[in-house]
Amino acid sequence: MWIHEPPLFGPGIDAALKSLESTSPDLARCLVEFPFADVYTRPGLDLMTREMLTVSPLTVLGYPQAELKDDIRGVLNVCFVPGQILEIILQMAVYAGFPAALEAVKTAASVFEEAE
Repeated sequence: MWIHEPPLFGPGIDAALKSLESTSPDLARCLVEFPFADVYTRPGLDLMTREMLTVSPLTVLGYPQAELKDDIRGVLNVCFVPGQILEIILQMAVYAGFPAALEAVKTAASVFEEAE
């Protein structure tokens, strides 16, 4: 499946998907098929841009920290560097406020630590 080639989110995504699949196989299928088969594969935006555009609203929402963590891993896997991710989060502080940005920075820091 496309989510694995290239390995956008790293090895942890398999366990997360299997867990969701055991509870709600239809949601797990939709979660993978729509974004990764239908949207991410469309022409017009490269993978780096798509991931940047995904980190932005997840930061603004403030609460989906597990999803933000997965997408920050994805951003690192498509050649963004931690400084660029932090710039995205800082930019979103203007629109989301500091509490959401602070949570996003904490999440990013945990991903950066894992990556080291």
